[in-house]
Amino acid sequence: MIYVLLSVCCSVIVSILLKLARRYEIDVYQAIGFNYAAAALLCYWLFKPDLTNLDSSAPISIYMTLGFLLPTIFVVMAFSVRYAGIVRTDIAQRLSLLIPLLAAYLFFGEQFSTVKTGAISLGLLAVLLSISWDKNASENKHSWLFPSTVFLGFGLIDVLLKQIATFKNLPFTTALFVIFLLALGISMLSLIYLVLLKKMRITVINLICGLILGVFNFGNIYFYLKAHQALQTQPSVVFTAMNIGVIALGSIVGLLLFKEKLSKLNYAGILLAILAILIIALN
Repeated sequence: MIYVLLSVCCSVIVSILLKLARRYEIDVYQAIGFNYAAAALLCYWLFKPDLTNLDSSAPISIYMTLGFLLPTIFVVMAFSVRYAGIVRTDIAQRLSLLIPLLAAYLFFGEQFSTVKTGAISLGLLAVLLSISWDKNASENKHSWLFPSTVFLGFGLIDVLLKQIATFKNLPFTTALFVIFLLALGISMLSLIYLVLLKKMRITVINLICGLILGVFNFGNIYFYLKAHQALQTQPSVVFTAMNIGVIALGSIVGLLLFKEKLSKLNYAGILLAILAILIIALN
């Protein structure tokens, strides 16, 4: 369970770093761009991916889609943490698991029990309750759009990652390295555009913060994979502990460290989120 705990901590630290970025005037676009440099280097160092196995049979289109989605949704997540808070953003991210569950039922023919169907409905209700619909609740009257996009974006990413996991001709870690490289490439193209046309200045502090962000972003994925390797016969334990751990720790950090204000409906959403994840994991 130590790997689960480390993954939970890395995930919440990523949210904390994104929250602190605004306070210390860190450019989110630069930090997220450089974050993928650190993630790609760590992936190469730890997994030693063999790119010679990459051929035309590999799902290149999925790799490219993920390479675009990862930095894009990361930027949206940064704005969600800024305008909607860590608590709501973490809940939206963890409950995005409902999307691959729905995809499994609608597109892959998996049959759901009445209990699991009810849990999915409960989870969707939790999403609606956990985000803020009060126009005066934050600086941006449309702040509810950010956690909603995080929910949809991470859900789609999870579906695509599951498809990659079924491709047996290429190790998952090698595919992950390719995806990190593509995400890095797209992020760098975005930065070049901002530098040349928007006159943005690349600074050392943004580079350093981006590399730090990348270490914890990669750590989240790496320790999650290690947890599944250590508990191969108990995937539901990893799944349950990870999702509830992030929601619980993220809520504590948001409330105590950043003094985020939640309504009674938001608290109800947190409880429903934990209940929905428990029901889904145990059925």
